[in-house]
Amino acid sequence: MEQGPSPVPEAAPVAAEPAPDWPPWFAFAAFLAALFCTLIAIGTIAAVFGIGSEDETPALTIVGTLVQGVFFVGAAVIFARSVTVPRPWQFGLRGAPLWRTVGWAAAGMLAFYVLTATYAAIVDPTAEQDVTDSLGADDGTIGLIAAGLMVIAVAPVIEEVFFRGFFYRALRTRYPMLLAALVDGLVFGIVHFNFEGSDGLLLLPPLAMLGAIFCLVYERTGTLWAPIGMHAINNSVAFAAQTDEGWRVAIVFGPLVLAACLIAPKLLPSGPPALPPSRERVGPHPRLSLPVE
Repeated sequence: MEQGPSPVPEAAPVAAEPAPDWPPWFAFAAFLAALFCTLIAIGTIAAVFGIGSEDETPALTIVGTLVQGVFFVGAAVIFARSVTVPRPWQFGLRGAPLWRTVGWAAAGMLAFYVLTATYAAIVDPTAEQDVTDSLGADDGTIGLIAAGLMVIAVAPVIEEVFFRGFFYRALRTRYPMLLAALVDGLVFGIVHFNFEGSDGLLLLPPLAMLGAIFCLVYERTGTLWAPIGMHAINNSVAFAAQTDEGWRVAIVFGPLVLAACLIAPKLLPSGPPALPPSRERVGPHPRLSLPVE
């Protein structure tokens, strides 16, 4: 009896690519390396152009901020590359279910503003940030636009890639979610600490709180686009409040960044969640069963 062709066996399912094992010390080593390189670069620029500490201008501050951002992202990529070839999804640059992400982001922003209002009512801090002034936001239209671009668009992307996509991600390979979020938030707050006088210390807790909330939202959504959007919203509100005409810039750059957070995941290759399952959870990681949009 003639037999037909043997059936072709089905291919075994390909396991999801595991997230690279970035040890926690990567976070601090990359942070210190980026700071050191930034100081060297800015010192060199100042020496070449004969700029003293008393001659600091908004243009120099903007250049220094960009240089620092390049070194932070560069340090993250270099350290990540020592383990495996880095890909966008490893830093959280991946898609996630839209409305679930929006819900967690909205809850995170609401929690931050409620906690901040409560803290302000109890402590009543008098110090204020001078970031917008140092960037030249009050030096005419060009200065306002340049400062708004840095604060609302550039800073959220650079800082989230490093502090949440890399720093927090490295801590989470060994430590539980809350501990990693608190450490990340504290370092994030210290980096943004540029206040003079002892009263400025009172503004450190809200900054650390904001960084920790960004971590928690990233943890729950599995995508870095959520904290990037939250960061842009917060900076838009702050920029509008701290500058005379800042609202005109904020209502342009803020929505543009949010739109980019919706469009970019469609253009980047999707990948598995970069974060390990939370130790606080029981059972399979919930994001593994959700479709990537």
